[in-house]
Amino acid sequence: MRYIPLVKYLEGLNDAQKRAVLAKDGPISVLAGAGSGKTRVLTTRIYHLIREGVPADQILAVTFTNKAAREMRERVRAMLLAPHEPQESQRDGLPFIATFHGLGREILERYGTAIGVPRFFSVYDRDDSEKAVATALKTSGIEAKELSPRAVLGRISRHKGEGMRAQEFAEKHGRSSFGNRVVAEVWRSYERALATEKALDFDDLIALPVRLLEEHKDVRALAQGRWRYIHIDEYQDTNALQERLAALLAGKHKNLFVVGDGDQAIYGWRGAKMENILHFEKRYPEAQTIILEHNYRSTKNLVDAANAVIEKNKNRKEKYATTEKASGEPILIHIARSAEDEARWIALRIRKLLREGGKPEEIAVLFRTNFQSRALEEGFLRAGVPYKLLGTRFFARKEVKDALAWMRLAMDSSREVDKLRAAASPPRGIGKVTLGKLAAGERAALRAGELAKVEAFERVITELSWAAETLVPSEFVKLVVEKNGMRRALVDEGGDEDRERFENIEELASVAARHDSVPGKESIAAFLAEAALASDQDEMDQGEKKGVTLMTVHAAKGLEFNTVFVSGMEEGLFPHEGMGATGDRDEEEERRLFYVAMTRAKERLILTLARVRKIYGSDYASEPSSFLADIDSSLVLYDETEGEMIIEA
Repeated sequence: MRYIPLVKYLEGLNDAQKRAVLAKDGPISVLAGAGSGKTRVLTTRIYHLIREGVPADQILAVTFTNKAAREMRERVRAMLLAPHEPQESQRDGLPFIATFHGLGREILERYGTAIGVPRFFSVYDRDDSEKAVATALKTSGIEAKELSPRAVLGRISRHKGEGMRAQEFAEKHGRSSFGNRVVAEVWRSYERALATEKALDFDDLIALPVRLLEEHKDVRALAQGRWRYIHIDEYQDTNALQERLAALLAGKHKNLFVVGDGDQAIYGWRGAKMENILHFEKRYPEAQTIILEHNYRSTKNLVDAANAVIEKNKNRKEKYATTEKASGEPILIHIARSAEDEARWIALRIRKLLREGGKPEEIAVLFRTNFQSRALEEGFLRAGVPYKLLGTRFFARKEVKDALAWMRLAMDSSREVDKLRAAASPPRGIGKVTLGKLAAGERAALRAGELAKVEAFERVITELSWAAETLVPSEFVKLVVEKNGMRRALVDEGGDEDRERFENIEELASVAARHDSVPGKESIAAFLAEAALASDQDEMDQGEKKGVTLMTVHAAKGLEFNTVFVSGMEEGLFPHEGMGATGDRDEEEERRLFYVAMTRAKERLILTLARVRKIYGSDYASEPSSFLADIDSSLVLYDETEGEMIIEA
C-alpha cells in the first residue's frame, strides 16, 4: 500500500504537534490549549499509526459527542482514501471511533453475555428512564410528592457514575434518610424494570463494561488484544468510571494517548474529574507529556487576555498560549442600564455588523445561565435580528410552562389541560384517571385516598385564587412556586440542574414585574396574555433558519465564531453564585468557564453587563465581574454607545 509521503502529511504541523503525531508507544498526555489544532493532531496520529503498519482495526478513538466522533471519522477517512492512495487501501477499513457510550455498547454487544447482558438490548434515553422511575415510585407505594422522578433519577445516575450498584447503595445509605430510603427502593424497582424490558440506560453503558472487564480476565484480554492503541479526546471531561474504562483497555500495551486541557474543565458539577489529566503522570509514571501552546484561532489581544485570566487559577498545569496573528481589535466592554437595555444594545450592535457585511452564523451571544436568554430573545425579536437559540426557548421550558399552568388555574379552576399539568408539577399522586372522574362529575367514585389528594390540590388552587385578588404579578409568581412545592422540589431537594431551572422561575417573576403597577387579577391576566403571545412567537419559523447563535457558555465549548458577545458580566452572575443552602461556587471552574467563553472568539470579543438587573421581580444593583479586572487595561476599550446611536455611528 502507498501512503501520503511523510513530508506531506506532516506539512504545516508545528514542532509540538509533530512530536505528538510521531510519538508511538506508551502512555502519552497531550495538553492542548484552545485553538491549538488538537483534532488535526489526533487524526494525523491515527493515520501515522496506520502508515507505520498498525492495522486500522487495532486503533480505538473515543470522544464525547456524536458530532466530534463523526468529524474525526470523516477526517481519517479522507486521509486514507485520498486520491493518491491506492484502491486496496479502501479494504483496510477504519479505526473504531465513537463516543464513550458507543464504545460501551460495542463492548456489551460483543461480550456482555458474560455478566448477563442480553445479546440484543435496547437503550433507555433520559425520558424513558424518568418514566420508568415514575412508575417505580408509584408501584412502590411511595408518595411522589416527596421526591420527583427527576430528582430520584438524578441521584441514581450520580451513584451509578461512581460505579455503585443498587444493593451497595441500599446497604450503605438506605437507612440514613427518607430520601435515601426512597432512592434505594426505587433503584431496585427501576433495575427490575430495565431487566424485564431487556434494556440498559446511559449510565449502564459505562458502568457495565467496567464491571465486565474488571471481573472477567478472559474478556479483558480479548478487548486489550482487539485495541492496541487507544486515544481519548477531551480527557479533562472524563469521570471516574470513564477513566477506569480507559485504564482497563490500555492495561496490557499501555498505549494510551489522551488529549485535553485542564483550563477547559467545566463539567465538575456533573462528575468530570479534571485530575484525570492533571495527574496523568502519577498513574502512568513512564508517560510523555507534550504541550500544544500555539493558538491558531484568535488574535494576539484575545490570546493575551485569555492567558491573563486563566493564569490566576492555582490548580492547573503551566501553559502559556502564543499566536502569530496580529493584535486585532481591543476587547470591547459595554455597561448597560438594565438587562433589557443590554439585550437591546447587543441586538442593535449585531444589526450594524450584519449591515456591514457580517454573516449571522459567524456571530454568537453567550450567557452563563439559561434565564438570561429571555431578555436576549426579546431584544433580538424587537430589533428584527435573526437568531437561533441552542436549547429550549424560555417560555417553552418545562418549569416555566408548569408555573404558568398553575397561575392560569388559579385564575380559572375549570381549565382541564392546566389542571392535568399542575397536578403533575410537582407530582402529588393525582393521575389522569382521577382527574377524568372529576371532569365527568364522578367525584363520589373516588377512593378515600384519591379524594384526600384531590382536596389538598384544590385547597392550594383556592388559596392562590384568593391571593391573586390582592397581589402584584411578580409576588404572585413567588407565592405560586412556594405553595405548590416547586421551590422545595427544585431548590431544597434538587441538584445543580434543578436549581438552575429555578433561576428560570425567578426570571419569570422578573418578567411579571412589568405589570406590578396595579395589584389584582387584571394585571396577572395581562402578564399571562403577554407570556402566551411570547410563546406563540417563539414557535414561529424556528426550524433550520440561519441566524446569530444564542447559547450558554457550556454549550459553546468546542465551537468558534468570528465575533463573540458574552453577556451578564456581573459579580454573582459570572462568576456565578451557587444556589444551594451554602451558596458555594467553584471559583476556579467559573474562571475556566470564562476562559472557554473568551477563546471561542477568533477576531472580536465583546463583554456586556447591566448596572441593574431584575432578579425574582426586584431590582438589584450589580457590580462588574471580578474577572474583568484580570484583563490588562491596554487590551480593553469601554463603549458608552446607547441604543439607536449604534446605527447612526
